[in-house]
Amino acid sequence: MKNKFLTAVILAALTLPAAAQTVVVYSPDSLLNVAITCDVDGKPHYSVDYNGKAMLEQSPLGMQTNNGDYSKSMKLTSNVGKQIDKSYQQSRIKASDITYVANEEVVSFVNANGQKMDVIFRVSNNDVAFCYTLPRDGEQGSVTINEEETGYRFPLHTTTFLTPQSDAMIGWKRTKPSYEEEYKADAPMNSPSQYGHGYTFPALFKVGDDGWVLLSETEVSSRYCGSRLSDYEDGVYTIAFPMAEENNGNGTSAPAFSLPGSTPWRTITVGETLHPIVETTIPWDVVEPLYDTKHDYKMGKGTWSWILWQDESINYDDQVKYINLAAAMGFEYVLIDNWWDLNIGKERMAELIKYAQSQGVDVFLWYSSSGYWNDIVQGPINMMDNSIIRKREMDWLQSQGVKGIKVDFFGGDKQETMRLYEEILSDADDHGLMVIFHGCTLPRGWERMYPNFVGSEAVLASENLIFNQHYCDEEAFNATLHPFIRNAVATMEFGGTFLNKRLNRGNDGGTTRRTSDVFQLATAILFQNPIQNFAIAPNNLTDAPQVCLDFLKEVPTTWDETRLIEGYPGKYVVLARRSGNQWYVVAINATQEDLKLNLDLPMFADSVISCYSDDKAMQPQQKPLKVKANGKVSLVVKPQGGTVLIK
Repeated sequence: MKNKFLTAVILAALTLPAAAQTVVVYSPDSLLNVAITCDVDGKPHYSVDYNGKAMLEQSPLGMQTNNGDYSKSMKLTSNVGKQIDKSYQQSRIKASDITYVANEEVVSFVNANGQKMDVIFRVSNNDVAFCYTLPRDGEQGSVTINEEETGYRFPLHTTTFLTPQSDAMIGWKRTKPSYEEEYKADAPMNSPSQYGHGYTFPALFKVGDDGWVLLSETEVSSRYCGSRLSDYEDGVYTIAFPMAEENNGNGTSAPAFSLPGSTPWRTITVGETLHPIVETTIPWDVVEPLYDTKHDYKMGKGTWSWILWQDESINYDDQVKYINLAAAMGFEYVLIDNWWDLNIGKERMAELIKYAQSQGVDVFLWYSSSGYWNDIVQGPINMMDNSIIRKREMDWLQSQGVKGIKVDFFGGDKQETMRLYEEILSDADDHGLMVIFHGCTLPRGWERMYPNFVGSEAVLASENLIFNQHYCDEEAFNATLHPFIRNAVATMEFGGTFLNKRLNRGNDGGTTRRTSDVFQLATAILFQNPIQNFAIAPNNLTDAPQVCLDFLKEVPTTWDETRLIEGYPGKYVVLARRSGNQWYVVAINATQEDLKLNLDLPMFADSVISCYSDDKAMQPQQKPLKVKANGKVSLVVKPQGGTVLIK
């Protein structure tokens, strides 16, 4: 009755003469509210409060299209609310059984020409999602969105945890942007972005001592482009579309859709603490699967030679060694990376696939996404971007029993590129193939939308630890960011968990890992992706501690529940995940001092658990730990170190 009463009050208010028109939507627990306003100049805005504190101040709504301007001279004409209460099961994300309860309000506006725009708001206890919908407008059945006015105005005491959008057509073989830039922690809002193009999603903000806000978007498919945040200007961040130069200039920057139609959902997660940020499921709550699958895809663990042994390892004999490694570890997969078409060839690859299958190991194969928007020469190229060639290739993959593909080197966020992602996924599902994307954009609800999607890189991932010592030095800092930002909204194909101390083929040269072995084990749980291609090597079977190998043999890759215990981005994190009845709690420390923790872990109350930790020499040790009936656990985590607790 409470929500119905609020709606009635709002409708009555719209009939009164006033300086502005306002609709307020409350969360089910009434702590979060969104106020949608049309001011005296006809400009639509919204604001977000949590527990009486401003999380977003009056921020712009609307858009400009080739069919009309929906950003000014607007009038709020009506609002209609309803309650949403749905439960669903979802594999491959941070939780498996999810209940989404929200209050929805459809707020209708008309512009000076009488054209209608609805804004749909869904407000749950810690999340806001909204999108724009346009009806068919007479004879006009399509629309191009020239610009979204959507903005985010934070209180002035807000600091940021953001990663910049890079220039287009830079980096390795002109393949950027690919969401692999570095984060700055606790930066002021007026700091300019590194390249002058704003910031990629997701974006984390600390609103002083009042709380936290995570911004992102979801349900981006072939019907829209991927968006980002602009630089901070005139006190606001706004939605920005792709740069014209992306994808070597191919495709338009402005998205278009048929009428009636809708934009993707803009998502806002808020909380007084970081718990709602880490635990949110809003990227999947507001989307639905785009197609059913007849296939039963199996998640699991894999090996891949390229990360440590690089291009030179893509040959028959070295791949046999990695297949044997996967078999020895009980892993399900081996990932064979670029150049296999030239260095092994399809005829011998067929033999290699059969050998892998004889060892109980299935195969993923690498492909370039195309060849016409970058300078990539690693093969196979010029297959995944053409439907005729792609389907022919997937016929061959299916005939060989290949289980998945890794597709690399996408070139931006334009609608044309989003259409390619979707086409690859759809065709792959027709052939029983799972898909990993690399050198790519952020997945936006894709785990639910596409049943064969199993992960994207879209992060400064493990390969960078090989390329530059700086990234090894910053590994702990970056690892403590991802649960709060990148991995909070989507799976993250990081490809890590090294057991080599020196990151080269011989474990005797190249960059030096600064973090401990237990830190590496912790990231196997901390970084969520349903297929984990670990960065171990054949030499680890004899030179790595047996306790680490045994751990990796048993660790799951899919989860039923995720909880933040405590942490601060860039400093430390303590995270709990449950698989079935088994709980894993991990802690890593990016500071320069011992991290002393007094944790409340009721899932371990009155139990003897297994504790993996670093000894004084930073070597891994495993010991039983008796937890008292109150579930209190005290730990000391060393700098660059980790702890894993298992029951």
